[in-house]
Amino acid sequence: MRNATAPMDFADMEPDDVASRIAGATPTGTAIRATPYRWPDPASLPTRQWLLGHWLLRGEVTAIIAPGGTGKSTISGTMALCLASGRPLLGKPLPRGPQAVWIFNLEDGADELERQMAAACAFHDIGPEDCGDRLHLDSGLVQPLCTAIEDRDGFALAEEVFVQLAVTIRDRQIATVVVDPFVSSHAVQENSNGAIDAITKRWKRLAQETGCAVVLVHHTKKLGGREVTVEDGRGAVALRDAARVVLPLNPMGEKDAEELGITDPALRRTLVRIDEGKVSRAPAGAATWIKLESQSLDNGAGLEPPDFVGVATLWEKPDVFHGLTTWHLYMVQQGLAAGDWRESVQAKDWVGHLVAEVAGLSAETDKGRIKAILRTWRKNGALAVEHRTVNGRDVPFAIAGKPVDPSEIGTRPHLQTCGAEGVESAGDDPF
Repeated sequence: MRNATAPMDFADMEPDDVASRIAGATPTGTAIRATPYRWPDPASLPTRQWLLGHWLLRGEVTAIIAPGGTGKSTISGTMALCLASGRPLLGKPLPRGPQAVWIFNLEDGADELERQMAAACAFHDIGPEDCGDRLHLDSGLVQPLCTAIEDRDGFALAEEVFVQLAVTIRDRQIATVVVDPFVSSHAVQENSNGAIDAITKRWKRLAQETGCAVVLVHHTKKLGGREVTVEDGRGAVALRDAARVVLPLNPMGEKDAEELGITDPALRRTLVRIDEGKVSRAPAGAATWIKLESQSLDNGAGLEPPDFVGVATLWEKPDVFHGLTTWHLYMVQQGLAAGDWRESVQAKDWVGHLVAEVAGLSAETDKGRIKAILRTWRKNGALAVEHRTVNGRDVPFAIAGKPVDPSEIGTRPHLQTCGAEGVESAGDDPF
């Protein structure tokens, strides 16, 4: 017999049929009542129980959405390590200190999961004395997890599975459960909004009953090369709607690379951006950048090389204005007033050459950084573009915009410090 609380799909039903179905699903003798608001003192209300920044919240579901190969399992593993150790490895505070966490990975075997966690611990210098008994790791290939089924007899939640999960969570005092990936934790059609809604809300009920945070790691649909948003989870939208926090993961794209002055393909492939795409219980924060590093396990012997495993670490965006002051902008404006400098990066008299000369940079190796500097100055009005006719063609030239107040210039800085942290080029587009 199927679960009486199984979802109904009313989209193709007649109104009278819908009414009779709802009436039939309502237990006899029950009454729905309105509860008067009790007007509590706001200061007496308990605070929300955030565990890791505004990513994980007790009693709620967080969805991590990312395409394959983005490092979502690696990143979620490091999130777990943050909780177990109490260390902000990904730059997010842990307001309640170390917490017990349970990773239930449904794709990899136990050996591979141990390699991944061992690599993360080695890279971040974390040992058993840091985590105690707070870190739990299980493989769905060893211990299967199926929370719902759907066959010719219909849909049903596996209530006994949720009961067992609740018992373990309470027994081990687990604060966060990570299910990776969500699609492997049930046996229903991904496109069934009713079924996915029921499963997600059952996870949420488990979170509220046990006081833990639940993380459901989810794949994206085919995106055709565009960035991931909260709308792009594969299958039904019910997971996105039921989750209180949705974190889209995106590998660094061309736009980000250009703005940060990065063109090295090897570096760019290791960088992933975590957006707070949906945070219903707190203001959305700034994006977090993660770098996927390679860690040796030092487990090779003889002619057999050691294993190298990817680990996630916080990556700070480079400051393209490091070492630059108002004096540099003033000198660039003076140079623009004294000569003709073109906007196009392909021109021999590209304005970037002037910036390089003033700032002690290289117009070749620091091209990406220079372009980012020019974009910023143009955006804030310090530089502008003037179109002129040259040999019958329209040619854009860089000109000074709002002039720098000479009283703000100060003393001339040491040029050799200005290019100390230059970033590689982002391409050959004009600024």
